[in-house]
Amino acid sequence: MRTSLVVGTGLIGTSAALALSARGVRVHLSDRDHERVRTACSLGAGTDEEPGEPVDLAIVAVPPARIAGAVAGLQRRGLARGVIDVGSVKGTPRRELTELGGDLTTYLGSHPMAGRERNGPLAATADLFEGRPWVLTPTQQTDTEVLNQALELIALCGAVPVLMDADAHDRAVALVSHTPQLLSSLVAARLEAAADTAVRLCGQGIRDVTRIAGSDPGMWVDILSANPGPVADILAEVSADLDGTVRALRALESGDEAKQTAGAEGVADLLRRGNAGRVRVPGKHGQAPTAYEDVVVLISDRPGELARIFADAGAAGVNIEDVRIEHATGQQAGYVQLMVEPRAVRPLQTALRERGWSIRQQP
Repeated sequence: MRTSLVVGTGLIGTSAALALSARGVRVHLSDRDHERVRTACSLGAGTDEEPGEPVDLAIVAVPPARIAGAVAGLQRRGLARGVIDVGSVKGTPRRELTELGGDLTTYLGSHPMAGRERNGPLAATADLFEGRPWVLTPTQQTDTEVLNQALELIALCGAVPVLMDADAHDRAVALVSHTPQLLSSLVAARLEAAADTAVRLCGQGIRDVTRIAGSDPGMWVDILSANPGPVADILAEVSADLDGTVRALRALESGDEAKQTAGAEGVADLLRRGNAGRVRVPGKHGQAPTAYEDVVVLISDRPGELARIFADAGAAGVNIEDVRIEHATGQQAGYVQLMVEPRAVRPLQTALRERGWSIRQQP
C-alpha cells in the first residue's frame, strides 16, 4: 500500500493514519471538522491535501449512521480503488449502501476491536491496534484486491485479522461490547444521587465495573442506534436474570427457612454461571485463560515508585503478567496488585521484602 485516504479523524481514524504514516504510507486526511484534521496533521498522521489520483485504500472512520453515505460518496467521486469502514456495526451500513446503489465489489466492512474511553485525534496512538482482533466481513462480491489491501492495512497496524459474517459480528459485539457499555452505565447511574458517605467507600470493584461508563454518550447513541435489536435481545436475557436474582434476594430476607434456602441457591447459581462465563474470556495474547496469583504491595504515590517495583521484580527474574492499582481513600498511597504465575509468588515476595517493600498478606 502506497497511499490511503482516512475519512474521519477521531480516535480510530487518526490512530490508523498514525500507524500507516509511521510505515511510509502517504495518508490524506478528511473530516467535516477541519480543526480535527489540523490536529491530526500536527500529530504526524498525514496531510490535509486532497489526493491527486485514486488512493489504494480509503478508510471510512465515521459514525455508523454516516458510513453508507460516506462510502457511496467516495465511490461516486472515484477517490479510491477500494474502500473499507471501521465502524462497530456491520450489517446495517452494508444494507444501506446497497439501497444507495453502492458498489459492493470495492467495499469491505471491517471493525478493529480496539478503543479507549476518550475520543478525538488527541487520544489517538499509532499502537492502538497492536495485537488486537480486526474483524473483516467480506461477501462473495468483495474484490480480492480490496480484501488484500485490507489485510495489508491490518498487518501495518499490527492487528490480527478475523473473518466473520456481518450479522454474526453484530450479534457478537452486542454481547461483548455494546451490552457491557450499557450495564456499566446502569451501575454508574446509581452513583449519581448516592450519598457522599457511600461514594467515599468506592473500591476497586466499583471502579472496574464503571470504567467504561465514562465514554462519550453521543458516540454510543450512534453505535446503539445502528445495532438496537441484538442489544435489546441480550438485555432481555439479562433482565430475566435480574428478576430471578431480585426474587432470590427477597427470599433470603424472609423469615421462612425454605425460602431462604431457595434464595441462597438462586444467588449461588447465578454466581456459578458468572464463574463459568468469566473463564471463557481469552487470556494473555488471546490464549486460554491462565490462573495467576496475586502479590499485593503497599506503594506510595510518588514519581518512580511503579518503575522501581517493576525493576525489582525484573531483578528477581519474575515476569509480571498483569497489574492493577487500588488507591487508598484519603491517603497518598495504595496497593499495587501484581499478577504472576503461582510458582513465582514466593520468590517475588521474598525479593520484594528484601528490597524494603511491604507485602499485604492474602487471606
